[in-house]
Amino acid sequence: MPDQQKFQSSVLSPHNSLLITGGAGFIGANFVHYWVKKYPQDKVVVLDALTYAGNKANLTGLENHPGFHFVHGDIRDYDLALSLLQENQIDTIVHFAAESHVDRSIHGPDAFVDTNIMGTHTLLKAAKTTWLDKSSSALSPQSSPFRFHHISTDEVYGSLGPDDPGFSETTAYAPNSPYASSKAGSDFLVRAYYKTYGLPMTISNCSNNYGPYQHPEKLIPLLILNCLEGKPLPIYGDGLNIRDWLYVEDHCRGIDLILKKGRIGETYNIGGNCEKTNLEVVHAVCAILDELQPLSSQSSVHSPQTSSFNSYSSLITHIKDRPGHDRRYAIDATKITGELVYAPVESFESGMRKTVGWYLENLEWCKTVMGENYQEWIEQNYS
Repeated sequence: MPDQQKFQSSVLSPHNSLLITGGAGFIGANFVHYWVKKYPQDKVVVLDALTYAGNKANLTGLENHPGFHFVHGDIRDYDLALSLLQENQIDTIVHFAAESHVDRSIHGPDAFVDTNIMGTHTLLKAAKTTWLDKSSSALSPQSSPFRFHHISTDEVYGSLGPDDPGFSETTAYAPNSPYASSKAGSDFLVRAYYKTYGLPMTISNCSNNYGPYQHPEKLIPLLILNCLEGKPLPIYGDGLNIRDWLYVEDHCRGIDLILKKGRIGETYNIGGNCEKTNLEVVHAVCAILDELQPLSSQSSVHSPQTSSFNSYSSLITHIKDRPGHDRRYAIDATKITGELVYAPVESFESGMRKTVGWYLENLEWCKTVMGENYQEWIEQNYS
């Protein structure tokens, strides 16, 4: 691609037609709610396979929105992807769909390679066919009205030492888990379609997200539900692994900025500038629950671990560390902060309070996403 054009952003129209893959998952659903509220005139087509991590309950309230359409399908289905792009005149793909749980990738890596790499490639092929091969014009990527935005993760960069600077967009990839490796592979494919074919694209690598609609297997909702069930709070190793935490709506704001102002062919790291150890996260959740739903008033969670304590932190239990557990992630968000004037709105304290409050108010949602085997799942996964 011509280097002299790389500092230009794309030309997105005032009203767009978006295909959001994985839009019934955690971050995807939050993005759909964010986008529909901010840009009510846009068409939003959500494509989701509704695996364990995706649920239509995450999109409740959008059914009657005139521009919203949900499609139950797989990103690996080329014919489906092609028809959705063409029939809905899609000009913007926001690609969230991915297998994303590290523990699951350790025990079953095949699904991660299949979905994250092959699925992304299928979407890229469909976008190339629709936007480039069938186009009568020869616009440069920088002048194109189309955009393929790929959502990635900071885990592709590997692990940091205690005093290392945060991951920047030029940090060499060094993934340490099957999940991170599969995401790295998908990142490289997206970049290759830009460099080889001129497909207009951007990539964002984000730090650990938290907030509403996150599946109960993830750390923060797991902690909340465990506390309410009086179950141990399982912490890998010494609990001093560090992550940079980002409230999910702040992530959505960052993606919005990249779509509207980001430079074609570029990667932007979106971080929360909020490094916390796992133990700090656990204690923060416990402190908020101690305030909002005191253990002393919850007879249903009394157990041998809690009978002589008045804080949920008494449930903390250290367990064997998982294989390949990265010690520290941290994002250097200088690029997006400087170029696109991005800054998180929520502090860790305000975002965590919103998150805990949301789960307390939406316990039925947890049962819905876990289905009929909710109690059995609680016992198997939280004990």
